[in-house]
Amino acid sequence: MPKIKTSKTALKRFKITSKGTLLRRKATRAHKLMGKSARRKRAYTLDHATHPSNIAAVKKMLGL
Repeated sequence: MPKIKTSKTALKRFKITSKGTLLRRKATRAHKLMGKSARRKRAYTLDHATHPSNIAAVKKMLGL
């Protein structure tokens, strides 16, 4: 049976921790930053856990 290819776009967007948690980046960091507070902009730089409803789809894209 052929191997499942990893989605290279998913590989660049998600990170797997040592415990198996999937981390993602937050959106809306690209433009219109003048109207956002510094606290809000700092929150966009952190990695956040992927929502439980998306974990199965992300794992399939990563070939896990």
